[in-house]
This record gives sequence, C-alpha cells and structure tokens, in this order.
Amino acid sequence: MVDLIIETSELPSGGAYTAVGTYDYGEMLQLITNLTKNTNISIPDLLKAYGKYNFVTFLKSYQGFFEQTESSFEFLESIDKNIHVEVKKLYPDAELPSFQTNRVNDNTLEMVNTSSRKLGHLAIGLIEKTMEYYGDEMTMDTESLRDDGSQIKFTITTS
Repeated sequence: MVDLIIETSELPSGGAYTAVGTYDYGEMLQLITNLTKNTNISIPDLLKAYGKYNFVTFLKSYQGFFEQTESSFEFLESIDKNIHVEVKKLYPDAELPSFQTNRVNDNTLEMVNTSSRKLGHLAIGLIEKTMEYYGDEMTMDTESLRDDGSQIKFTITTS
C-alpha cells in the first residue's frame, strides 16, 4: 500500500523521508488522498487513526512529558507551554498547531486548536488516546470556529 500511494502521488521528495526532515504539507495531502482512494476509509477516519498511532509513538519516545503530569487535563494543558516549546527547539521550522486551554471546572476542559493545516481529526485521535492513557472516561464535543476548519473548539468532559 505504501508503494502504491507513493507511486500514484507527485511528490517533490520522491517519497523519501527521514525522522529529522521537514516536508511540504502538500505531500501529506497527496498521500492521504491516495490512501483514502485505495482503502475507502474517509480522510477524517484516517487522520483520527493516525492521531491514535502517533500518541503511542510519542509515548514511547517522550515518556518524560507524560511522567511530568498527573492527569489527562494537566497533560493537555501542557502541550503549548511545554511540549511544543521543546519541539521548536529540535525543529525550528516546524509549523505547529496551537492549543489554547480553559479549565471550566474539575471535569471540563475547553481546548481551541488553531492550525493552518486543518488537522482537527488528528487532534481528536491524540486527545482520545491521552484520555485513555490516564484512565479517564470522557465525552468530547467539537465545534468549528472557522468555516475553513482551521480553528476547532473541543469541549472535553470527564465522568
């Protein structure tokens, strides 16, 4: 499948990627579009699944971030303040989304995700796995704050 989607895409990189590289966002769009054509899985579902997969990768590679926080809400609140700061040190050219948080009460967290890449479903997968990791049962409501999908509000409620 990987070979098929790379071969059917017109990629400036030729489909050769490394862990330390920065790549054109258009390449990701081509790859995911071709993947959805070949699997009949919707783009939102693929992005959500990729978010869940990425969480497991982040957990293995960056355990320290998880050990510094005691709850899912505390971890989610640390993304912009701690995690993205460290990512920018390693990858100064990275175009990261922002996550502004508001703790409404002990059981409710609002997060506003702003991203020119419009990958809200990837964020949903990451949030769901975060809640699972910390053992929290939750519901999540999403609200698009911009018509183009570049800003989404997540309201996460734990039970």
